[in-house]
Amino acid sequence: MSKEAIAAIQKAGVVGAGGAGFPAYKKLDAKVDVVVVNGAECEPLLRVDQQLMEKEARFLTDSLLKVLEITGASKGIFALKAKYTAAVEALEKAIKGSGKIELKLLGDFYPAGDEQVLLYEATGRIVPEGGIPVHVGAVVTNVETLLNVGHALAGKPVTEKYVTVTGAVEKPLTVKVPVGISVRELVETANPVPEKYKVIEGGPMMGTVLENPDKPVTKITKGLIVLPENHSLLARKEITMAHTLNRARSVCCQCNKCTEICPRYLLGHRMKPHRVMRAVGQGIGGLAGDLAMAFLCCQCGACEIYGCDMGLAPNRINAELKKQLQAAGLKNPYSNATLQANADREMKKIPVKRLIIRLNLESYNLPAPLSPKSFSTNRVTLPLSQHIGAPAKPVVRPGDSVKCGDLIAEAPEGALSVPLHASINGRVAMVSEKEIVIEN
Repeated sequence: MSKEAIAAIQKAGVVGAGGAGFPAYKKLDAKVDVVVVNGAECEPLLRVDQQLMEKEARFLTDSLLKVLEITGASKGIFALKAKYTAAVEALEKAIKGSGKIELKLLGDFYPAGDEQVLLYEATGRIVPEGGIPVHVGAVVTNVETLLNVGHALAGKPVTEKYVTVTGAVEKPLTVKVPVGISVRELVETANPVPEKYKVIEGGPMMGTVLENPDKPVTKITKGLIVLPENHSLLARKEITMAHTLNRARSVCCQCNKCTEICPRYLLGHRMKPHRVMRAVGQGIGGLAGDLAMAFLCCQCGACEIYGCDMGLAPNRINAELKKQLQAAGLKNPYSNATLQANADREMKKIPVKRLIIRLNLESYNLPAPLSPKSFSTNRVTLPLSQHIGAPAKPVVRPGDSVKCGDLIAEAPEGALSVPLHASINGRVAMVSEKEIVIEN
């Protein structure tokens, strides 16, 4: 079954629905002994996965059993927060008698959903520096990704996306929409309260402020957070990199707090943000090894929002350093696999309630119930690259009629890539090197 299943998952265009969009067929083409389903959903305000686990518990369990067969794993784990009581109850019923699947209930801390943090919480295994879960015999997959894998094995391609729309809106909601619908159209359905607002795509910690609200929802869009344009979180996220670097050089006091709460450091990795900040402030010199620590950063933002008393952003500086080091042809020099978690790790977990206060989002921490109806639209814009790897290649031309689920772009042969499918019935209005537009 394994080869046929992997081919079916690629054919359906399944990618990681909650992260960078890594092709699922490639991740699952591995032999491991445990598969962990990431149901932590640790970014504040997002509500997709916890509701999918409640509503689709039986289907997700069946899908996980198939993934265990594909990977050869003997155990599957649903790892989710204990506070998701409805999801916990639904999954407990669904997995009863499965023999291979168990639940791991997590505390309400950030970043419980970080892949490596989650794996340690669920199995006690620590991924090597610069490594991935398969290096310790595990695969970690997102809840919605698992849902799409299950559909793929039944012959259904990815054409829809679950998204939470929340923040400064009259009716926060979670809804299933066609891939390619515009952010503006989707946000307007939730009735934004402020006349002037901006949208964060993703969570408040790791998400980005959208410059263009007409950007399409993609296979990896998880949340849309509407905020008044003068909100403090937006101001923080819109600080330029030049300003960020200047502030780091000027006011970093080397207090070490960013390191003390870094989730990678607490797992034993040699990720010490305060030393990266010192290296940035003093120039490369003999500190090249400290600059290279940036490769170990997971960009969770804990250092910026919760650690630094000076309002600095080591995570953003690490991201910029990684780009520059990679552009210079340098690779991560850190690869220690003999690691031990910090003895104080439990005491340094960040409570989500306090994090929400730091983010100034208390008034927006509301339910966003899953709509029983799918959202429809008469126009979608489908980027050819919604995933890590090579863009898909169009196989349609302007004027072609298509139905939802039809192949419109194929994966280049031999490349890490996935195909793309029409998400509505209609006519191909435009084909370019970057996207396909369908209207009806």
